[in-house]
Amino acid sequence: MRKTALLAGATGLIGSHLLPLLLASERYSRVVVVGRTGLSMLHPKLTQVVVNFDQLDDMRQHLIADDVFCCLGTTRKQAGSKEAFYKVDYTYVVKLAALTAGNFAGQLLVVSSLGADAEATVYYSKVKGEMEAAVRKLPFRAIHIFRPSLLLGERESPRLGERLGAVALGLFAPLLRGPLKQYRPVAAAAVAAAMLRAAAEDGGGIRVHESEELTPA
Repeated sequence: MRKTALLAGATGLIGSHLLPLLLASERYSRVVVVGRTGLSMLHPKLTQVVVNFDQLDDMRQHLIADDVFCCLGTTRKQAGSKEAFYKVDYTYVVKLAALTAGNFAGQLLVVSSLGADAEATVYYSKVKGEMEAAVRKLPFRAIHIFRPSLLLGERESPRLGERLGAVALGLFAPLLRGPLKQYRPVAAAAVAAAMLRAAAEDGGGIRVHESEELTPA
């Protein structure tokens, strides 16, 4: 029997690459997209669930899937404050994971970040680390955590700092070897493909996919 995938963050850089992969995959007969607004697309496999993430509990009956792909994330600048950033990158992610785990989802595949560490002094890395620690406690059969470095790809709202950083890192990428290889920028499409591959393995336990694994040699 083919499975159901649930995707949160379908309009983001990684999620926008992951959605067509899920729809094309023979593994899934149904793909549920959860978001604040609907997508302007139709597909026989696609089910859209428009939610207010602050009231996610009210939508629990719609959050049923075998594999849960969470690509939610923002930046402090985009969010407008530390509190708003925390809400998106920690609260929403952990709440979605907890509800789907409670609905007996088998696998969670979640995007974190290079350097995620609950003890980090950098706020972004600290929140990502706290999120990882929280989802690790949930009763999924398998949990895959992806920690990409700087992401490459076309964004709806380009971030000047990231674009400049991507150019700089792209120029120096060949020099980033050994322990420094993890800092090479990685294409969002490559992360999306890695998430689908990990789901298809259908194994068990907790696995962290570091950026070096996601970066083409």
